[in-house]
Amino acid sequence: MAATLQDFIHYYQVASNNSSRTLLLLHGTGGNEQSMLALGRELAPGAALLSPRGKVLEGDYPRFFRRKAEGVFDVEDLIARTHELADWLEAAIVAYRIPRQSLIALGYSNGANMAASMLLLHPGAFQRAVLFRAMLPLEPEKAPALTGTRVLIQAGQYDSMIALPRAESLAKLLRECGAEVVFNLQRADHGLVEADINAAHEWINHLNDTDH
Repeated sequence: MAATLQDFIHYYQVASNNSSRTLLLLHGTGGNEQSMLALGRELAPGAALLSPRGKVLEGDYPRFFRRKAEGVFDVEDLIARTHELADWLEAAIVAYRIPRQSLIALGYSNGANMAASMLLLHPGAFQRAVLFRAMLPLEPEKAPALTGTRVLIQAGQYDSMIALPRAESLAKLLRECGAEVVFNLQRADHGLVEADINAAHEWINHLNDTDH
């Protein structure tokens, strides 16, 4: 059965101020389709915003895929949920007439891991991503071709939830697959700090300069 817009509760806002960007906003555990809107508007003023709510519940907290424990993912569920979200994104692109080249995935924590999984399993879904507090979510059976893909990874030096080598492993694999990766290590825990916001804002602005 083909995916439809109704498959995910979501928020969509059209672009303004002649922006040529569309942010795919992917929240962390306990977030929803509203959680990343303010951040998206700050990082890319005027951009269109597409923000789905994760469909997995951990207690009362929405997530994009199940985990067995903190940092231990249910890989089978992750793969299935990645395919499901990628199919929904295709439906949203058609329904909202989103130019694929305008897409930038912007994920935090669980949402960043989902975005990373989409890069590895559906490399054509988008070619730009900002990943806050991400780690390598899975080892793909087949290495994707990511030449032309650009990724910003914002890691926390004191992140109590993600050991630094797990964030570095994601950057290493993406680079091996041909992606251009900027890896920034911030003096921060799992939460975002001003330096994260500033770095992401600068990176997105630089995309504007180099993509056109």
